[in-house]
Amino acid sequence: MNKPKLKIAFYWAASCGGCEIAVLDLNEKIFDIIHLADIVFWPVAMDIKYKDIEALPDKHIDITFFNGSIRNSEQEHIANLFRAKSKILVAFGSCAHEGSIPGLANLASKTEIFQQVYLADKSNINPNAVTPKPETHVKEGTLKLPEFYDTVKTLGQTVDVDYYLPGCPPPVKLIVHAINLIASNNLPPKGTIIAPQKALCDECPRKRDNKKIDKIYRIHEKVPEPEKCLLEQGIICMGPATRGGCDALCLKVDMPCTGCGGKVPNVPEQGAAMIAALASILGYDGMDGKPYTEKELEEVIDQVKDPVGTFYMYSLPASILKRKVIKK
Repeated sequence: MNKPKLKIAFYWAASCGGCEIAVLDLNEKIFDIIHLADIVFWPVAMDIKYKDIEALPDKHIDITFFNGSIRNSEQEHIANLFRAKSKILVAFGSCAHEGSIPGLANLASKTEIFQQVYLADKSNINPNAVTPKPETHVKEGTLKLPEFYDTVKTLGQTVDVDYYLPGCPPPVKLIVHAINLIASNNLPPKGTIIAPQKALCDECPRKRDNKKIDKIYRIHEKVPEPEKCLLEQGIICMGPATRGGCDALCLKVDMPCTGCGGKVPNVPEQGAAMIAALASILGYDGMDGKPYTEKELEEVIDQVKDPVGTFYMYSLPASILKRKVIKK
């Protein structure tokens, strides 16, 4: 008797859609998935309605791969819906895992975002200063939009998550590994991040000499030496604070890690870990053995043009900071 196929669902919340493309990047391996499972919900590829999922019994879906952070009420509703309908819920990709790029909107309030996007931007023609509202009444009836939230949240801050698959997007080998674990019923403990328990630096082929630096460069300001650690060349690379699993693909083409794998194990948050790593290589003693003056320290710090966007690009909602304080 043939073993019944698994039922798998994919959903796309506040994200760019790259995680959906990563599924297609499985190439011929996708046929292995089709052999193991039926895809019951995948809006990017199938015409299925929310009502079809709402009609399913609870725990009917074996695995839901949910990508994207939670930006509005529709996404929150669907997160709760798939939590109820799924035996296993996987936070799929950086946005679901730690908030990622959409989470940088936590540097502003809903009011500030609407002001910029719909009113202040010079490309707008909006003489009546109209901004989106959850409900608008017209003669034909009531038009509804999802409520736009002040704060972007991770999937795990919204519903109970079983497993996390990091990356922007998750590397193909991690996706295949996760599916194989589920298909073989060889699951790790609940809450596991399905990625190696090591820092990206352990995968990086570049040579490290533990040299200190006195200047920080943006990536366009310096042509890096091809075999030397980028951080030791003064280019901020998030490798020391980022979990591995991607085979250091960016580093192999002279691009620094920006941190999409999430924080390394056993640290409270990624941004603070990277700031500590950078502080150690800058060194309090300076390049000539003399302590930095206060002015010199300020000059070094000022070289980091966008601290939050650099150290918390993928992790602001999941960090200790979470967001900028909203003043009422």
